[in-house]
Amino acid sequence: MILAMLTCNYLGRFAPSPTGALHAGSLATALGSWLHARAHNGKWLLRIEDLDLPRCIPGADKIIIQQLLACGLEWDEEVEYQSKRTSFYQNALNELIESEKSFACRCTRKQIEDALLTLGHKKQRHEELIYPGTCRHTKDIVEPCAWRLRVDDEDLRKTVGDFVLRRADGIFTYQLAVVVDDALQGITHIVRGADLLDNTPRQIYLQKQLGYKQPQYLHLPLVLDENNEKLSKQTLAKAIHTDSPENCLKALQAAAQHLGLRDDRLHEESPPKLSKWLEIAIENYRAILKSE
Repeated sequence: MILAMLTCNYLGRFAPSPTGALHAGSLATALGSWLHARAHNGKWLLRIEDLDLPRCIPGADKIIIQQLLACGLEWDEEVEYQSKRTSFYQNALNELIESEKSFACRCTRKQIEDALLTLGHKKQRHEELIYPGTCRHTKDIVEPCAWRLRVDDEDLRKTVGDFVLRRADGIFTYQLAVVVDDALQGITHIVRGADLLDNTPRQIYLQKQLGYKQPQYLHLPLVLDENNEKLSKQTLAKAIHTDSPENCLKALQAAAQHLGLRDDRLHEESPPKLSKWLEIAIENYRAILKSE
């Protein structure tokens, strides 16, 4: 599950979207990421992924920051906001366009579905649309248009296709922004939820196209609700309570249990103070690292 080799040359990050407060699932990811960095004597950064502004809730970033601080999960450098970094994403896109690794596309979702249907593939519910390459060889660029990455890896073409880097409305996609940010910030280790596992192959491919170093990845198991679905804002997951040290510790205890930290001192009814609890959690996590 976890890297066995400890290193001090470590830079991790937690990168929530400000679409709501942290819930039990996102806190488990934050704690797992923070512990992984601290157990490696590394640094941990906080990045707010607020590119898709229509989906962001005003003030949610401040709530997330307050929740993390209340739980003692402090970061080591200034908080970064993706909405302030769009020039970096445009520079990367320009590089890909100039090297003909990206192409313009004006296909609508309906047109893609129709093209796939013509090829004998009817989209199933929740299935990702695999772009059939309609605009791959189009030379004329007519705005507004999306920009897609030209995917030449055979396996990735079958499972993902040429994926979007910038949408027709001008918003850069998560795939491009996260790859550029991780590279420019020097991120060496990425610890995130298993729901993002299928993004990893396309991000590694994009890193190669841009000549970036590949970070090491760890995907944590998801916290599920009573319907066996991932906790999320869409499933109305409740925000964790961080209005008192006692509530913070309760939330952290649940996250630690989910992450497999079994030290009895972490799960006592009257646990030690927050700072001491976090020290024990790091010690316990480090022991897990060394045993694998």
